Amino acid sequence: MTKTKSSDHTKKLQWWQLSLIGVGCIIGTGFFLGSSLAIRNAGPAVLVAFILAAIGTYIVFQALAKLTAEHPEKGSFRSYAKKAFGRWAGFSNGWVYWSSELLIMGSQLTALAIFSQYWFPNLPLWLLSTIFGVLGIGVICTGVAGFERVENIFAIIKTAAIFMFIIIAILALTGVLSESRPEQTLHFGYTELFPQGLTGVWTALLFAFYAFGGIEVMGIMANELKDPKDASKSGRIMLFLLGIIYVVSLGLALFLIPWKQFNPDESPFITALTPFHLSFVPHVFNGALIIAGFSTMVASLYAITSILATLSEDGDAPAYFAAKSKRDVPIHALFLTISGLGASILVALLLPEKVFEYLTTAAGLMLLYNWLFILFSYKKLMKLNAVERVTRGAGIMLIIAAVSGTLFDSVSRTGFFISLMFLVVISTITFMMRKKWRHQQ
Repeated sequence: MTKTKSSDHTKKLQWWQLSLIGVGCIIGTGFFLGSSLAIRNAGPAVLVAFILAAIGTYIVFQALAKLTAEHPEKGSFRSYAKKAFGRWAGFSNGWVYWSSELLIMGSQLTALAIFSQYWFPNLPLWLLSTIFGVLGIGVICTGVAGFERVENIFAIIKTAAIFMFIIIAILALTGVLSESRPEQTLHFGYTELFPQGLTGVWTALLFAFYAFGGIEVMGIMANELKDPKDASKSGRIMLFLLGIIYVVSLGLALFLIPWKQFNPDESPFITALTPFHLSFVPHVFNGALIIAGFSTMVASLYAITSILATLSEDGDAPAYFAAKSKRDVPIHALFLTISGLGASILVALLLPEKVFEYLTTAAGLMLLYNWLFILFSYKKLMKLNAVERVTRGAGIMLIIAAVSGTLFDSVSRTGFFISLMFLVVISTITFMMRKKWRHQQ
């Protein structure tokens, strides 16, 4: 059936709709569980890390939204890199993004297993990861049309879980939930706020950035706005709302219990609610986290499968991966995705205690490498005024700070070297492909 102009018009988004979609899409296991790692590193100063990450994320979003409005391209940031620096940049950017999504998928899979251990503490991470991995593959194999219809519901569940925590935390702090209010656990002296010093904020910055991952998709969706010029306002409101939600919820958690009681292997919100003996609330909250985490994991599964098929169609991956099944699923690309899932499960089997931290660090770093390239392409393709040049420089500095901060934490350092290994492999293949492309000319 042919679409009319009016039906096309109704599909355009208002700026506030894009803001709300962004809040729902970005909130995920990176915040629900990754924030525990940030608290461990920075203590109460984790709030500073999240504010800095929100600023850095906003700068990258602004650059991507302006690029999308000025140069609408099918491949978004990958196409911008290619247009700015040549085919090698588009090729390497595409594979860096595919690798980041692969690691994000592994991180989310592990987070789901950790959430499930709240109910099944005796089951190993690798077994729980396998169960969720098989379920996720099942959803992809049956096609994603049905799943896409309930994505908005999952986004509401994620957001509602945080607001439920905020309401309960306020009730606890005001003494409504018990006869006495909790003891004051958050103090405002420098030593109390920065127990690990500025180095703690530095090492926590990556995990804060990771909680904002997903703005690349928002940049692409900027084209769906009724007025593309509203992309900047939409992103500003979105990140302002997201920053408030993150800072308020984490701040309340830090008010409820001392920061040293938070466990990197448990959501900080579950940890904060446990002392109040609200028999049903932690279970409801944990269930919401699992539903939300599963939705984002399946989205990542779909993303890395689709990205590989797109790379194949563009000649940046073997044509073999472009083949699709009757249900329009890139079946050969899916096989590679399943191999990635298997690798994540194997890591969970061999390194059960640190697997989430390793995967989250590596995934966050690969994501930030893409963000850096967005800012480089932004300068190359757009004429920037003085303010835009300064903000772009600030964004680059914040991203470099997040990347370099991983070197000062023993666990994060391992994730850094994992991401470096991916970069070396991608760079080597890119170098070989450049020689091939020259011979083809």
